[in-house]
Amino acid sequence: MAVVTIVSGSPSHTSKTNQVAEWVKGQLQQLGHTVHFIRLRDLPAEDLLYARSSSDPIAQTHQWIHQSKAVIVLSPVYKGSYTGILKAYLDLLPEKAFAGKLIVPIVTGGTIAHLLAIEYALKPIFSILGAREILHGVFILDWTLGHDSEGRLVLSDDLLSRMEEVIHSVS
Repeated sequence: MAVVTIVSGSPSHTSKTNQVAEWVKGQLQQLGHTVHFIRLRDLPAEDLLYARSSSDPIAQTHQWIHQSKAVIVLSPVYKGSYTGILKAYLDLLPEKAFAGKLIVPIVTGGTIAHLLAIEYALKPIFSILGAREILHGVFILDWTLGHDSEGRLVLSDDLLSRMEEVIHSVS
């Protein structure tokens, strides 16, 4: 099975973006993949702000990406683009960190107006990082996510279908 790294660019611990990332992680693990999960909010803020790419926590995440067949990058959309914490992290990656990797963007947003954040904000930076195989990605409207009586994430039928397609493309 493959090694996959998930990068969550949400600055909030309880965000819908992180809930989706956890769901993706669970689906991939059920299929037998090794999954590394990078929650950018948990990395040392000073390392991100002062561009300390050689700090142990940042270097470890770079190693995980290097080992991975696929990298799944998630972010909420703020003011038409991905989060600042994700930008700070992407700036620390080596020049061709995504070369030879399948890259999967997943974005959450409150309005359909944020749909193009994948095309105009994320895909160009992925290309700069050496990615040649970037999936179309998944844009998730916040209201299409729900929770069952036990608090587990529930995806709408359409969203579930699109997410399953992403999961199987990584396999």
